[in-house]
Amino acid sequence: MEIAERKRVCVMTDEIKKDCDLCGLTVEVAGFELKTVDGDKKFCCEGCKGIYQMLHEAQVLPDQDDARQPHS
Repeated sequence: MEIAERKRVCVMTDEIKKDCDLCGLTVEVAGFELKTVDGDKKFCCEGCKGIYQMLHEAQVLPDQDDARQPHS
């Protein structure tokens, strides 16, 4: 195995792929995350994040951005 090929294999195995906490697909894009009483949840898309949020609204912690804004 050549050095370049070994480096590529190392990079691919170093990446930790996470499964979506709703549908189980691999999370390819960051940014679809929720903080819950059970820990951080990661999702593959905005749809899965929204559905999880609706189904488990009692467990979802408020966003820090939401906590800073005054409620009317």
